[in-house]
Amino acid sequence: MTRYRYILLTSIFTFGAALAHAQTQQPAKKPVQKPAQKAPVSKPVAKKVGDAAAKSKQDTTKKGGNAPANNAQQNGGSLSEEIVVTTIYKPVLADAVKIRRNPNLEETQLYKAPLTYSTLDKRLERNSDIRQLEAMKMPIERDSVPADNFVRAGFGSLRTLFGEAYINNGKDAALQTGAYVKYFGQQGSDLEKQNHSKLDASVFGKSIGEVNTLTGRINYQRRNNYFYGYDNTLTTAPIDPAKQHFNTISAEGELSRNYQDTDRVFTYAAKINGYLFSNAFKARENNVVISGYLNQTINQFYAGIAASVDVASQKDLAYSINNSFLRANPYLKFQGENYKIDAGINIVKEFSYFTRFFIFPAAKLEFQVIPQYVRLFAEASGDVNRSSLRGFSEENPFIGQNIAIKNSVDKLNLSIGLKGRLFAGLGFKASVFRNSVSDLPLFVSGVQPIAAAYPTGNNRFNVIYDNGKARISGFNGELDYKASDDLNIFGRVEFRDYKLASEAQPWNLPKFKLTAGTHIHISDKVDFNGSLLFRGSTKDIISGTQVVNIKSFADLSGGVSYKATKKLSVFVQANNILNTNYQTWLYYPNYSFNIFGGVGYSF
Repeated sequence: MTRYRYILLTSIFTFGAALAHAQTQQPAKKPVQKPAQKAPVSKPVAKKVGDAAAKSKQDTTKKGGNAPANNAQQNGGSLSEEIVVTTIYKPVLADAVKIRRNPNLEETQLYKAPLTYSTLDKRLERNSDIRQLEAMKMPIERDSVPADNFVRAGFGSLRTLFGEAYINNGKDAALQTGAYVKYFGQQGSDLEKQNHSKLDASVFGKSIGEVNTLTGRINYQRRNNYFYGYDNTLTTAPIDPAKQHFNTISAEGELSRNYQDTDRVFTYAAKINGYLFSNAFKARENNVVISGYLNQTINQFYAGIAASVDVASQKDLAYSINNSFLRANPYLKFQGENYKIDAGINIVKEFSYFTRFFIFPAAKLEFQVIPQYVRLFAEASGDVNRSSLRGFSEENPFIGQNIAIKNSVDKLNLSIGLKGRLFAGLGFKASVFRNSVSDLPLFVSGVQPIAAAYPTGNNRFNVIYDNGKARISGFNGELDYKASDDLNIFGRVEFRDYKLASEAQPWNLPKFKLTAGTHIHISDKVDFNGSLLFRGSTKDIISGTQVVNIKSFADLSGGVSYKATKKLSVFVQANNILNTNYQTWLYYPNYSFNIFGGVGYSF
């Protein structure tokens, strides 16, 4: 059966090949051949079929190169062999095209930090009650070993000697005690005995209880100088200036109630302070002040009264007087979120040498114009100012004897301005004012005539008063820029305009004054400080007739300190860096450029 199927398939294949060959030939008429006679199926039939296929004119080697022909003779006369047609494949590739652009080297993909998650092993609490906050930890101190005590000493040009010491009991929340002493002296070279020195010493204590706080202090101060200023046109002989010194012993004590952050609280304080003052020419001044206040707070409402008894005696060669006051200041205060109002009066009673009675306004107003940035403030006040020998000597150490005593009166002081901050770190305050002052005190030169008592004509200043009501108006401006704990720059400018009652000029009072300074913490070891003083010109009068002009001046000073270790430091300070030859008081030139330095030690 299998043999018959094979013969049939072979016949079909042979017939299809012949038909395909016939279709490829050009049409032509051929004689009709008689069909071959059938014969018994046998192997010779396959040969005849192969011969028929061989007679075909189809060329299978045209695309096969030199491959041998698939014919019956080469294949052993069998058509069952595999027929392989092989040709050469010649691929055709397109021409390369150059991409004419540069690659983008920028990283456009955003960096995404790998995220890590950790589960919290914590029990969910459903308690909605407010819990007690944990106490905040104190920040780490700059110095790991705090120092409670400090000493420093140095010397320099103009025979400068400098020393100071501070002693404290340490960190105790309930008790603070300590003491300090400070000395500074110089000797100028421009004039004979152009010397001055100053000594300060103090002992203090503070005890903080559960309800009250008690503080106390005892101070001592001594200042020395000479009357080295004189009119060199009066004499050319060598001079021997007289020496002046001022001694002050003072003390104070205070008892006050501790602050309580409650809506209703009653506060109080009592204070006593006083001093004993004397100079080289037997001038004396004693003063004792007992003061206190009571205050009741109810929410944002304050009501209280402050009062004081001020007893003073003043003595010189030509007089001995008692110059005392009684003061009372009842007040009401209202404070809200955007405003603060102080309303009160100041009652003053002079007794003993002067007997006068005054009532002055004591009112203040603050209103927040720009929240957290700018506040508007206004003030109206008045008071009586005692003429003090101690106060005059601190302002002008070259005062003479028998200074006239007459209390001045601030009848009405009005001011209005703005204060606050422009941005973080920059604070400001600016105000305009107008004051009405009666009996304004003024310094004038008292050049001594050449005589046995004053052979060189030294200048010793006197005090006179502008009899009547003077009007003083002007402008005050302050700036304080603190960029960080390492940089602080500050300055203050003052303008004054004087309309006097009896005097022609505000003698020895400048109409313009500028003070500025800076402190720079360069590193943990280096600190820098600087200061500038510019004072406008002033006028003085000699013997009530000769007017003298005193030029304006600028004084620049600066210093640097270096912390070598946690305990040891060195410093250098330079004064009058511009080496300006100026004088604050007539015939009394200040020191030229001077520099001094030293070392400090903390323990």
